[in-house]
Amino acid sequence: MLKPNFLKKLAEELTGSLPAHLQGVKKDLEKNCQLVLNKTFAKLELITREEFDVQAKVLARTRKKLEELEEAIKHLEKKKHKS
Repeated sequence: MLKPNFLKKLAEELTGSLPAHLQGVKKDLEKNCQLVLNKTFAKLELITREEFDVQAKVLARTRKKLEELEEAIKHLEKKKHKS
């Protein structure tokens, strides 16, 4: 999931351009923006780059192991057919 600081900063950026006469509602708006962003990103089921990289490494190791197992099966099948 996304880092909370990222969403907080995004909410601050969204409210940062408010005109001076609306600065009083800025904190409330920031909090509400952050809640909406949290809900929206949660629905999207996004992951961080770090989580993606970890899963990519796991997948690569799994593929390698699968290839090794396939080769072992081929070797055993050849051995079986020779006997």
